[in-house]
Amino acid sequence: MDKKILVVDDEQNLVTMVAFRLERAGYSVITAFDGQEALDTVYKEMPDLIILDLMLPKIDGYKVCKTLKYGGQPLNIPIIIFTACAQGDEEIYAYECGADAYIVKPFEPVVLLAKIKELLGEGKNGH
Repeated sequence: MDKKILVVDDEQNLVTMVAFRLERAGYSVITAFDGQEALDTVYKEMPDLIILDLMLPKIDGYKVCKTLKYGGQPLNIPIIIFTACAQGDEEIYAYECGADAYIVKPFEPVVLLAKIKELLGEGKNGH
């Protein structure tokens, strides 16, 4: 069965591009465009991995990450922070909130896919 990845970003074009690349790599993709929708979707769909922007409407990515990792129902779902914020402090805080990886936009698709495979425990032989 395909691994399910939730892509959360308020930039529709970016979500479409990332989803396309992930689907071509054999993943099933679901999307959310703000922090509240992300939380609702996670608890409903239980994805295998989350790609999460920090600057989101309603609830920011830090709070989404912290809620999922340390909230009332902590989940052991890998979270890749996917952001244009390149300052070191932002990255440190993301890890403190429970992030498993931090990728800065603009990004290299190969790097993103490699990080996804690593976090999902997939070897070089595919799924």
